[in-house]
Amino acid sequence: MASLEIVLGSIRLANPVIIASGILGTTAEGIKLLYDMGAGAVVTKTTTLKSKPGNPNPTVVSTPSGLLNSMGLPNPGIEEMSREVAAACSEGVPVIGSVAGSSINEFIEVAKRFEETGVVGVELNISCPHEKVGLIGQDCRLTYQVVKSVKDSIKTPVIVKLTPNVTDIVEIALEAEKAGADALTAINTVKGMAIDVNTGYPILGNRFGGLSGPAIKPIAVRCVYEIYESGVKIPIIGVGGISNWRDALEFFMAGASAIQIGTALMKGYQVIEKIKRGLIRYMKKNKLENLNQIIGLSHKRC
Repeated sequence: MASLEIVLGSIRLANPVIIASGILGTTAEGIKLLYDMGAGAVVTKTTTLKSKPGNPNPTVVSTPSGLLNSMGLPNPGIEEMSREVAAACSEGVPVIGSVAGSSINEFIEVAKRFEETGVVGVELNISCPHEKVGLIGQDCRLTYQVVKSVKDSIKTPVIVKLTPNVTDIVEIALEAEKAGADALTAINTVKGMAIDVNTGYPILGNRFGGLSGPAIKPIAVRCVYEIYESGVKIPIIGVGGISNWRDALEFFMAGASAIQIGTALMKGYQVIEKIKRGLIRYMKKNKLENLNQIIGLSHKRC
């Protein structure tokens, strides 16, 4: 029988389809709903120590090449979020807490509070393209410091979300691994902007935003491929423009051990099961028993 079960370090999931940060990940009900719809795990909305209102409107604009957002990491703060996450975890939902902060101490404190709720892992958001935390993931030294500090402070697996907005994503990935990261998520959104040609003003209230959706998939696949090819020993979670099982296969063949979906959920929750069913059909057709037989396949073809 073909199995979709995956192992990310010490994290074992029934299937590899993880819900990316920011998609209904703020309440226990929303998190549980996504799990009930078939997700292998759910990443929370990125959470900071204190509540954040986010950026001024407009914060989202649809473009022909994808969805551009500049939300500004709005969240209720870890005090309220920890209660919601604890409730979801108590019902058996594999939750990954997304962490951000304006200092290393804030990253540590939020990660510790998530650990207390029973999350299966924490994902460090050092890559948001329209927030200052994105600067961390563009610097090898800062990446190492943040990851090492959090890793030394908690026992829960630490996942690091990388940005494509760098000259060389591999050097950042290797630095995160060196600091003790248990897994990597590649990639966050691509920095972009949109301008109203009638007024000449930027459309987004914060001017710049992060592009998501199908347009960034080739960039994300390339990033996963390069990171895997570099020889990292930790699992890679691929994300960026995945909307069907064929997209997912590309990421697995590039070297991802799991995937995250976000923008695709705008088409409905059924996309989760469609991806899973497509993967199972592919595996049965090719007489494959598990995803490990697919991971990194494209590297063996070169």
